[in-house]
Amino acid sequence: MSYFMYDVMGRTVDEPDPEMVRRVFDGLAQADDEHPDVSLAHESGWCLSAFGGDLVIWENPDADSVAPGEMRDVSREEILRLFGLLAAGDITSVEELPWRR
Repeated sequence: MSYFMYDVMGRTVDEPDPEMVRRVFDGLAQADDEHPDVSLAHESGWCLSAFGGDLVIWENPDADSVAPGEMRDVSREEILRLFGLLAAGDITSVEELPWRR
């Protein structure tokens, strides 16, 4: 399965291993108004974006019929777990979470 991440400056990291996912996520410490998030996108079109302040957005920009969802107060470890699920293509497990739409 193919997936990639965008770091806080918008650079692409192809199929990062778990350690690289952590490093990209930790780059949120340098987030600003222009570069507020990091994200992981799967070849299916699903994407998770993590913002400072423990906000996560779940969306599929290619699927107009599915509204984006958000969760707040998500811990670092939970965000990393979600990134891992999406990287593995486990869309169902991510979709089943209590997203606010």
